[in-house]
Amino acid sequence: MSPGAAQPLLLGVRHHGPGSARSVRAALDAAQPRAVLIEGPPEGDALLALAAEPDMRPPVALLAHAADDPGRAAFWPLASFSPEWVALRWAQARDVPVRFIDLPAAHTLAGGPGADEDDGGAGSVPVDPLTALAGAAGYDDPERWWEDVVEHRDADSARDPLAPFAALAEAMGALRETHGDGGRPSDLVREAYMRQRMRAARREFGADYAVVCGAWHVPALRARTTAAADRALLTGLPRTKVETTWVPWTHRRLARAGGYGAGITSPGWYAHLFAAPDRPVERWLTKVAGLLREEDRQVSPAHVIETVRLARTLAALRGRPLPGLTETLEAVRAVMCDGSDVPLALIEDRLVVGDVLGEVPGTAPAVPLQRDLTRRMRTLRLKAEAQSRDLELDLRKDTDAAKSLLLHRLRLLGVDWGVPTASRTGTGTFRETWRLCWEPELSVRVAEAGIWGTTVPGAATAKAEAEARGAGELGEITALAERCLLAGLSEALPAVLRALADRAALDTDVARLAGALPALARSLRYGDVRGTDASALGTVAAGLAERICVALPAACAAGLDADAAAALRGHVDGVHGAVALLADTGPGLRERWSGVLRTLAWRDAVPGVIRGRAARLLLDGGRLPAEETARLMGLALSPAAAPADAAGWIEGFAGGNAGGGTLLVHDERLLGLIDTWLVSVPPDAFVDVLPLLRRTFGAYEPGVKRSLGELVRRGPGAGRARSASRAAPEGFAPDLDPARADAAEALARLLLAAAG
Repeated sequence: MSPGAAQPLLLGVRHHGPGSARSVRAALDAAQPRAVLIEGPPEGDALLALAAEPDMRPPVALLAHAADDPGRAAFWPLASFSPEWVALRWAQARDVPVRFIDLPAAHTLAGGPGADEDDGGAGSVPVDPLTALAGAAGYDDPERWWEDVVEHRDADSARDPLAPFAALAEAMGALRETHGDGGRPSDLVREAYMRQRMRAARREFGADYAVVCGAWHVPALRARTTAAADRALLTGLPRTKVETTWVPWTHRRLARAGGYGAGITSPGWYAHLFAAPDRPVERWLTKVAGLLREEDRQVSPAHVIETVRLARTLAALRGRPLPGLTETLEAVRAVMCDGSDVPLALIEDRLVVGDVLGEVPGTAPAVPLQRDLTRRMRTLRLKAEAQSRDLELDLRKDTDAAKSLLLHRLRLLGVDWGVPTASRTGTGTFRETWRLCWEPELSVRVAEAGIWGTTVPGAATAKAEAEARGAGELGEITALAERCLLAGLSEALPAVLRALADRAALDTDVARLAGALPALARSLRYGDVRGTDASALGTVAAGLAERICVALPAACAAGLDADAAAALRGHVDGVHGAVALLADTGPGLRERWSGVLRTLAWRDAVPGVIRGRAARLLLDGGRLPAEETARLMGLALSPAAAPADAAGWIEGFAGGNAGGGTLLVHDERLLGLIDTWLVSVPPDAFVDVLPLLRRTFGAYEPGVKRSLGELVRRGPGAGRARSASRAAPEGFAPDLDPARADAAEALARLLLAAAG
């Protein structure tokens, strides 16, 4: 400021500090300034009137983003206990002019000086003022120091509302003399701009105005500098066009763990301290008791009384004026939680931090895509909530199907409001379970997605078409086709299918072809469930399956190493499942695939792990008789076979999730073949194949292992001999009864159709 000029009222605060907020309100009531200036981007001045709307409920944040790149964005969060919010509402309630005076977001989002207020200079470490002051006072915890000197000393400010600000300004002045810019050179640019805005306010209101800013900046705003020097610091700053709006914020995002630089560790606790009219510890412990009772824990009023006494005793022993959060939580753990940290963690999550989500008026500026999303959410009765919750959908219901389409389209746009998760109520293509959690950053993702269109379906369609044109791998396009069907984007499918057909025609890698087919098969199923026309996709999938049938045998006999063979075995499983879903799309596809499996099972050049899996798939499909299966196993486990290849055959046949253990329990002939081979393996070779065998048989369930162990203990053939000595029980004849099997098949089909 210019030398000799009268000084305005500078109120240095801690961002999101309830004690600072109360002190600011008391100081403004005492001083009654003609204007209020607040640390914040000036682009937000046009939106300040929205703060007075009844629909505005903090925590909220002022969002600024580059107009040409919404991903370059910055937030200025405000809670009900933020001093800036209190000053803003105080001014609006009295029709006092209020303005933001920090460096414009047009500069901070353009890069250059001031772009990142937390970046220190080369080799410097930014200074945390609270930590420095707490250390000087002998505290190892800045939060505890702040509670003692500010939150618990509020009674002193009633006699002199300006005394706390004078003391804090003096302390910050000493820190600035020692540390200069504190390792944040961008602060010098910001403070130069603030002084320029203060000069403009002086010309309009004289010295009768108040400035609410971070206490760190107060010494710099009081410094005697010239306007020319400040203009020199601001000359040449990069600039970009920005757009601003209000967005909902959460208490969880105010916490340091949420990543916000000026955050606090206990926003829920601070909100309670600010709102409680009196006896804050007693009132908060009552909330704790209510939360624990909701979790079926036995907490009585006597527990609350004893917890209050213990918290006060701890504070007295530590020389603190009142119990702080530390003493209160320790008392809660001892009395209400019986010394357990498990319920205490729940209290810290729900009450110390909390999931409060703010609200902004519908008249707040927003990109067209955000307005369309808001309208659809209102129509479908989907509410944005900060706390995670599960949403169960039945796709046979129109409303649930519409919710599913909206969530899938948002995921395609990169707005992961909902994430698919495993259902707790059942399985089937007609059921979906989503985990919903609205994070403030999703507002930025919606703004970014606005470049693709003004409505959710239109934007998702445009982005899907662009991704199809730019996809480099066949697997990317097949996954995109599946996502388009899940999202009901029938208009995007032609472009995706063209890209899919072009890429599939050029791709000669059978592994990539085999990896792409299962996604196409799933897409056909999902398209059928959602009523989407996917006939063109079926044609492409059938053609892809034919190419795989031609190329797979040669690829499996091409001298594969162990890793490549294991990867192709997985592809064989995937193609087998896909063929079952595609059986109706092409004539003879199932028979063609069975022929491929027979080729793989009998060709000696194919690795054992693939031959074993092919034999197992044929056996399960009823296309390989038990006698022929036993013959294949005998050949694979003959003394002429290499032990490693034989062990691979066993892994392919009996390993994984194929239910091999159950098969061996009920077919002692196959178990005997394996047992005979195993005892004949030479000791030196046995050491080499042991890890593979352990991986195969170690995956069996404990009950299956016990049954196999009992069969092996009795010796080969003991089970058959015992069975032959007595008649089989009803329903367990040695041979299949075709009539009973047909009846069971019809019932199984009925049940599967009903389950969806």
